[in-house]
Amino acid sequence: MAYIENLSFSDSPLYFAYRRQTIGNEQFHGTFHAHQGVEILFVHEGHGTLIVDQKSYEVKAGMLCVFQPYQLHHIQVNPDTPFIRSIVHFEPFLYEPYFERWPSLLAFFKQMHNSKLPAPCIYNIGEPESLLSLFPSLDEKIPSLSKKDYVEEFSLFLVAFFRAFRQIWERSEVQFDSGPTRHKHQAERIMRWLEAHYTEPLRLEHMASELHLSPYHLSHLFTECTGSSISDYVTARRMQQAVLLLTSSEQSIAQIGETIGITNCSYFCKMFKSRMGSTPHQFRLQWQKQR
Repeated sequence: MAYIENLSFSDSPLYFAYRRQTIGNEQFHGTFHAHQGVEILFVHEGHGTLIVDQKSYEVKAGMLCVFQPYQLHHIQVNPDTPFIRSIVHFEPFLYEPYFERWPSLLAFFKQMHNSKLPAPCIYNIGEPESLLSLFPSLDEKIPSLSKKDYVEEFSLFLVAFFRAFRQIWERSEVQFDSGPTRHKHQAERIMRWLEAHYTEPLRLEHMASELHLSPYHLSHLFTECTGSSISDYVTARRMQQAVLLLTSSEQSIAQIGETIGITNCSYFCKMFKSRMGSTPHQFRLQWQKQR
């Protein structure tokens, strides 16, 4: 199944995990999804494929990835080897005030969630002690923290994290100049077509005809390459756009449904709630209260 991750605001303003591992029968099942905030992923071990913005990248140890707000991404990993990763996921607007005393660091913090990045991945950074040593330190503190201390402790962690992250990013600029290391994915051509047509009724035979494939081969190829069905991907893409319009425009709920290709407003609201945990109207009100 493909989905947009439930974007309701959590009592905890930052999520992190240090060396989370899946292997064998605990196979990591990636899906197309997006987050309200920023997710930074570091891969300690593992192999597979990452798809971001209709492009594919190799998943391998020593890489760091930045997923910006509402950016659809999907990871498919080899189940025969351990997939070990560390994650930081946070709401940018909650933490900007804590960076204001350091203008250059604040500018870098904003760049990571506001600017178009040259690529989502940095490769071959090893196991940077300056960055990864911060995780176990916070992990040890969390059980003893009261709720009122959460934001302060998390803000200190995030400032230190971005200070170390900026050094890694700046050392990697030469790599970006020559383009990221990635391999072409057969599903990219299909996703490029879907990006241009996801607001239209999905007709598999018409799509197959335009891509010069049989409907069966088209469907099988996409599922094999991404682990997701075409219809699930289209639904995820529509929900991603709906969230963007709900938080950045004054269009009515019905207008937003029509814009993303769902003309039945009741069906749009039902679909949105099943994936987001709230109706479009409730989501918009919740967003406005948090701004």
